[in-house]
Amino acid sequence: MTDATQQTPAAQTPAGQATAAASGAAATERFRGKQHTEAPVAGTARVGLLASEAIAAVHDVIRRHKVTYAEYDALKSWLIQVGQDGEWPLFLDVWIEHVVEEVANENREGTSGTIEGPYYVPGAPVLPAEATLPMRVGEAGTPLLFQGQVTAVGGAPLPGARVEIWHADADGLYSQFAPGLPEWNLRGTVIADGQGHFKIHTLEPAPYRIPTDGSCGMLIAAAGWHAWRPAHLHLKVSVPGHQLITTQLYFESGSHLDDDIASAVKPELILAPAPADSGEGNEVTYDFALDKA
Repeated sequence: MTDATQQTPAAQTPAGQATAAASGAAATERFRGKQHTEAPVAGTARVGLLASEAIAAVHDVIRRHKVTYAEYDALKSWLIQVGQDGEWPLFLDVWIEHVVEEVANENREGTSGTIEGPYYVPGAPVLPAEATLPMRVGEAGTPLLFQGQVTAVGGAPLPGARVEIWHADADGLYSQFAPGLPEWNLRGTVIADGQGHFKIHTLEPAPYRIPTDGSCGMLIAAAGWHAWRPAHLHLKVSVPGHQLITTQLYFESGSHLDDDIASAVKPELILAPAPADSGEGNEVTYDFALDKA
């Protein structure tokens, strides 16, 4: 086992210190950087069609529910505040992205995808096929061996596949989006072996609430919703010549599988860990099948 543990004490950061404003600003900045590296994806006709129908859908809601000027002004104020808080990535990824992902991957034959979420960071440390994710000494959580194989649809092994993995810590916090965490805490890019196999030593994440002290929290409170996401691992799996898969994997004994605020849980993405053969923590096997590009 390759140990990439960072020698930093695990003085766990209280969740209250991860403010919506700071998290939102970081997510917005990451997204802007991503946009600078990507070409436009739609012509004027397509933009006109989508924008017109989206606006028409809002008009329909207003007419059907007889929206008042007071409600309209409250909405306008809230939309302005979302931008000021930097929470558009959070809002869109929590309430909209799962439908975009559903449409984008409707013809995929291999492993199911789900939302990326706002906390992905490219360039995580590259690790060998069996590795321990970077973490603090004494990092809280149940040890987890997450292992599997990457193949093509049909079963052919895909040597050297990249398995990018990131997840929250025991406080529900993501490195680079909360104070006090090492830069690459619980993030890594594992390179599968010649048969596509990988073994990742990490810790089981905990369920967490999305930040509620900003505009998204205002909406949640006003609507009487909860803010919880079930515990999950984030993954991006890729190899040249095949379609990248972005997904999340959940835990069968976890809470909020049936009422995830982001509506991202799919039955085929739920893991069933068992006690590890080593006697330390749990282990689970999950294989990925990638479609041809």
